[in-house]
Amino acid sequence: MNVYDFDNTIYNGDSTFDFYLFCLKRNKNIIKAFPKLTKSFTKFYVLKKGNKTEFKENMYSFLKYIDTEKEVKEFWKTHLKNIKSWYFENQKEDDVIISASPEFLLKPICKILGINHLIASRVSPADGKYTGRNCHGKEKVRRFKEIYNEKIEEFYSDSYSDNPLALISKSPYMVKGNKLTRWDFNKAKK
Repeated sequence: MNVYDFDNTIYNGDSTFDFYLFCLKRNKNIIKAFPKLTKSFTKFYVLKKGNKTEFKENMYSFLKYIDTEKEVKEFWKTHLKNIKSWYFENQKEDDVIISASPEFLLKPICKILGINHLIASRVSPADGKYTGRNCHGKEKVRRFKEIYNEKIEEFYSDSYSDNPLALISKSPYMVKGNKLTRWDFNKAKK
């Protein structure tokens, strides 16, 4: 079983940010959520207060102003091209995508790609509220083990924040663009 992070790993970019910009261009009402987003960004990233889940919930508040299902469908029509070609060369039937991005955003692209196993952040597409923890770091391992009782053969990520998953993998790889290198556990400790 191979496991992949999604954003900046098999997808070229950050799908959540790209989706936000895509929706902003198509739905001017989203601007109503901008003051809340700005305040939340300043609190979390500048003042270092609050937590990432709280910040993301405030960011996702723009979902109240759109038809999320429709917009996600339209988004993947134009952003499928961002899936990196090396993934298609490695793809196996039992691949697992595990990501902090919202499940509602990744589920459709996984279906298009023929990926049957997805673990992602549970976020309401209606209002952006989390119905669980942000699927990040150690939470990815907890969620993986909750579902699978298997060792990860190969693991791919663009970030050392995924070191907890690398530690339970036989062959972890760091992804930078289209370049794959062996995971450097020494860099992960820094």
